Amino acid sequence: MNVWDAIQSKRAIRQFRDEPLQPAHIDRILNAGRRSQSSKNSQPWHFIAVQDRARLAQIAELGAGMGHVAGAALCVVIVVPTQNERTLWHFFDAGQSAAYMQLAGTEIGIGSCLGTIYQPDKARVLLGIPADFQTRLVISFGYPVDSAAASQPLQAGGRRRIDDVVHWETW
Repeated sequence: MNVWDAIQSKRAIRQFRDEPLQPAHIDRILNAGRRSQSSKNSQPWHFIAVQDRARLAQIAELGAGMGHVAGAALCVVIVVPTQNERTLWHFFDAGQSAAYMQLAGTEIGIGSCLGTIYQPDKARVLLGIPADFQTRLVISFGYPVDSAAASQPLQAGGRRRIDDVVHWETW
């Protein structure tokens, strides 16, 4: 699959088969995140890769609409430094690493879905995150229950029209 096909077919997958991911697939996903670009090549991220079912269920309780995490084969928790003058860039860079990981998963038939942690202090305790780091973003990964539907391009109406988004030269 080429990158454009992955972009065209990427969608949020929230239901996964009860099947562990192949170790080579996990490595590919994590390496994609590690290799993503970052502001000034700062590479501010750390990834906590979680596969334990009990811990996945606990992570799912840390944010609204995160039930998909409990059924995932893998959850990647993205951790960045605590609040400082580069916080906005750290979160932007974390988003880029998330996108790279998700596209790498899409290429090899693995579905994914983003989740937001609303209880970062509980996440810190649960995952042993050091005091000088924070997390707000997780990604669930797994083989989709409906792999045929997961690989189909988005249908019309799934995204705003290009003319509604792009402004040439000025707004």
